Amino acid sequence: MRIVIAGGHGQIALRLERLLAARGDEVAGLIRAPEQAGDLLAAGAEPIVCDLESAAVGDLARHLEGADAAVFAAGAGPGSGAGRKDTVDRAACALFADAAEAAGVRRFLVVSAMGADREPPAGTDPVFAAYLRAKGAADADVRARPGLDWTVLRPGQLTDEPGTGLVTVAESTGRGRVTRDDVAAVLAALLDEPGTAGRTLELIGGDVPVATAVGAAAG
Repeated sequence: MRIVIAGGHGQIALRLERLLAARGDEVAGLIRAPEQAGDLLAAGAEPIVCDLESAAVGDLARHLEGADAAVFAAGAGPGSGAGRKDTVDRAACALFADAAEAAGVRRFLVVSAMGADREPPAGTDPVFAAYLRAKGAADADVRARPGLDWTVLRPGQLTDEPGTGLVTVAESTGRGRVTRDDVAAVLAALLDEPGTAGRTLELIGGDVPVATAVGAAAG
């Protein structure tokens, strides 16, 4: 299977690239800067330099031609302002979805955020509120596309602790923490589970093995 990952240099993306390459998939990651290529090569992925804030749909679609799935794992990242939350977390996701449709790639995963389905509470940091609104708008855009077999994954609070392989995956999980390792493992499992298409799922740490949890969510 060939998978193209937007935001290929991100912490979750690099973990996912390593997992997919180790199991024999052909993986490509979109990166903004050539100097990021070494990390992707070390993960077993093909680096593709493509700035999602300036790329044309046609150029991006060419990178997706022949892919079996696309994963949007890009984000403006810490330290960015509200404007880039919109241009990356919302607009770049829409662009990537446009390109996937143009290239005929139906399977489409989105790494979103817990809380993106509602207006941020009063008193929320303005930049974080902009981030949640951008993620929510991106999710709504993707879910309105009949040309995509989409799954939106909304992890809880991310940590860098080693993955446990034990999670809770459901339409509503409640608040909780989850390791980036386990988010990557769940994304890999979602790629193998077509029954999760058309589902918006939350993810936190739990006590169910990843494959079992994803299979149950598909049911």
